[in-house]
Amino acid sequence: MSATAPVRMEFKTELKQLLDLIIHSLYTKKEIFLRELISNAADAIDKVRFESLTNHDLLEGNSTWKIKLIPDKEKGTLTIRDNGIGMSPESIVQDLGTIARSGTRQFLENLKNADVKNRPELIGQFGVGFYASFMAADRVTVISRAAGPAGHAAKWESDGQGEFTVEPCEKETRGTDVILHLREDAHEFLDPWRLRQIVKQYSDFIEHPVTMDVERKKDDKTTVEEETLNSRQAIWLRNKNDIKDEEYKAFYKQIARDHEDPLKWIHMAAEGQMEFRAILFLPQAKPWDFHFGLPKGGLQLYVRRVLITHECEELLPPYLRFVKGVVDSADLPLNVSRETLQHNPLLAKIGKNLVNRVLKTLEEMRDSEYETYLKFYAEFGSMLKEGVTDFENRERIADLLQLESTITESGKFTTLAKYVAAMPADQKEIFYLIGETRSQIENSPYIELFKSRGQEVLLLTDPVDEYLVTTLNEYKGKKLKPIDRGEAADAVPAEEKEKFKPLLESLGKTISEVKEVRLSARLKESASVLVADEHGVSAHMERLLHRMGRGDETPADKRILELNPQHAVVQGLLKLQTQNTADARVADIGRLLYDQAVIAEGSRVKDPVGFAKRMNDLIAKGLG
Repeated sequence: MSATAPVRMEFKTELKQLLDLIIHSLYTKKEIFLRELISNAADAIDKVRFESLTNHDLLEGNSTWKIKLIPDKEKGTLTIRDNGIGMSPESIVQDLGTIARSGTRQFLENLKNADVKNRPELIGQFGVGFYASFMAADRVTVISRAAGPAGHAAKWESDGQGEFTVEPCEKETRGTDVILHLREDAHEFLDPWRLRQIVKQYSDFIEHPVTMDVERKKDDKTTVEEETLNSRQAIWLRNKNDIKDEEYKAFYKQIARDHEDPLKWIHMAAEGQMEFRAILFLPQAKPWDFHFGLPKGGLQLYVRRVLITHECEELLPPYLRFVKGVVDSADLPLNVSRETLQHNPLLAKIGKNLVNRVLKTLEEMRDSEYETYLKFYAEFGSMLKEGVTDFENRERIADLLQLESTITESGKFTTLAKYVAAMPADQKEIFYLIGETRSQIENSPYIELFKSRGQEVLLLTDPVDEYLVTTLNEYKGKKLKPIDRGEAADAVPAEEKEKFKPLLESLGKTISEVKEVRLSARLKESASVLVADEHGVSAHMERLLHRMGRGDETPADKRILELNPQHAVVQGLLKLQTQNTADARVADIGRLLYDQAVIAEGSRVKDPVGFAKRMNDLIAKGLG
């Protein structure tokens, strides 16, 4: 990099697309940019404060933390200044010229397709808040110096049109100045009253003071005073009886970057052998990044008001990754390393308390606010199901599940507890069937036997349900049993088997896709059905693996074709085969019965043209 002339560089392609979208799209909440820049400034201060615990030189004798807003009406600029960790000339290129984040392309697509009023919230959720500056500015200048006596300063500048310049510069103190050259239609952000309003709305709970110089008139004299715009109150340290609902909601929106109010919040204060305070929030809906990829969960962890990490994954298990909030411990050492957090036994104890409280809140919501619970479950039920791996809380999580069944109306639910309570005395297992949709599976051939007995079958249509049933395996001593695998409990009479034996052997040789052909005791109305072995892979699981591109990892098991000996078609087929073992119609009709079973299980016929031809030939003969 030249010591005298600025170096001109291009943004990475995806960032170029993002900037173009921000600059040329309309937004209803331009003020979001200020929230993002203040949050970035607070993060920079938190980082230098944390790192100074082991490297005191980074403070340079200045530990009075401050974020300052400097509006300049003459120049039309708004500066956001902090004394945080700062950036070196090398890091400023990396940090402000690239979005180093997986899923960025998908983010851009969602941003393009999102409703205009929601777009600013997406920006905060994807960690690209700095670029929201271009919602209000036609040029942005960043002057930054890295912390420490040997820190170097750099000046970064861009108009957001695809290029930026970087050059060395002089800056006496560590930290960053973000200077926004505001567009004409954004000069409202030079008004002290407007800035005060935005800070109060979005950044009131930021721990560090957000300040601004304001003019005061008294006795015909004008003086300039530095005013702190935010309350700076760590809300989690206050008595919950003194906190208004609106304060909880505002704090949630600040830490979660969500424009919706939270669905529920939990305020905890543990004292005695273990001291910590926490505020946990249940969102109303999934954040945008939950719709693709697997975003990290984790709560903000503080030790005596010092932020240790924004995403402490050790506090809550992955199945509760939707929970947002903060935890402040008085017992953890201030110099705890982020790398050693997972090995800290105190953190595990705190996490156990948090999990218990979240599950208790969900149980209370299920019992006393059922409609609210259903709203939560529609958004996060799939994640909750992953919790059946939590052996200590497995049954509690199982009791939170909302499941459809053959006796519930569409859109209504039962529970495993209700299912078991209603089981006939002679029923030893919990029956279930997994498929794509309820309409596909509730009238499938697999259900017929259970309908005739009046037995309930759980209808599972969530992709994660395959994982759920194999991991849960049983509930209150009752095994979960798939009804599309293994043999039916009812036995086919031996004389029936003997009578159909030649036909079944003949079809077994003709239909190479199946493991065997046998008579069925499970069918009451349909002519045929395909079933897997007792411990085989279901057709639904095979389809899921293929969609994920993992079909080759689990070679398809040959399934068993079962025929209903009471069905007119099967009886007619037996008659044909008995009269003439060489009759070609036997193979054709047998193949049709197989294809029908493939369709009934929700799979695709491999030879649809052949299927259509055989069907048409059969119809034509029937019409004479």
